Amino acid sequence: MKPAEFYQRDRTWQPPALTPDYKTSVGRSPRLAMLSLQGSMSEITGPTFGHSDIDPIDNDLIKNYAKSGDPIGERIIVHGRVLDENGRGVPNTLVEIWQANAGGRYRHKKDTYLAPIDPNFGGCGRTLTDENGYYFFRTIKPGAYPWRNWVNNWRPAHIHVSVFGTAFSQRLITQMYFEGDPLIAKCPIVATIPDQRAIDQLIAPLDLNAAVPLDCLAYKFDIVLRGRRSTLFENRLEGN
Repeated sequence: MKPAEFYQRDRTWQPPALTPDYKTSVGRSPRLAMLSLQGSMSEITGPTFGHSDIDPIDNDLIKNYAKSGDPIGERIIVHGRVLDENGRGVPNTLVEIWQANAGGRYRHKKDTYLAPIDPNFGGCGRTLTDENGYYFFRTIKPGAYPWRNWVNNWRPAHIHVSVFGTAFSQRLITQMYFEGDPLIAKCPIVATIPDQRAIDQLIAPLDLNAAVPLDCLAYKFDIVLRGRRSTLFENRLEGN
């Protein structure tokens, strides 16, 4: 029996590819109308991810790169569920994250922001969801950083999230923001999203029930892979 096709996306829910106030979208957005193609068998059933290379501390960014001690910054937990278009948990799927350190700097040769590199923080982690689609990371809350969109734009604190899904059509790359950050409303990238409800899905609320007393706070971030309310990646359509 042929597997059922994934739901079509709601294009009114998605941001346009060309958004001039987000300056780099001008050069990398398509100029011709997008083609709508029927999902093929390969897009519905694969590819699948091999699970043999996950280390037990890959999801602990406080420990997985530490050399001489713990990294500097606010310790947090990021957790939630990966869901399909019908709200069912997606088990055994790869979730990867990468982020700046507490000062707002990435461990990358092209990042020249004046904040220092933390020698004990790599900024990358990965894990597999459990049988209910649940995932869990321990990390350091990233800092905001400036970028030359206009004269004085700053990116809100955020964590990049990649979800492999169960098929090519479920591949998703997104960003998670933090509840209460005033920079979210001032970010030109966030402003490309036309629906406030979609923006709200990218903001992880504080979850004191999952916090560890005298250790770390927690934020809850559920991710929907397809369907009308799929989690967005700002002005790009990967995974949607």
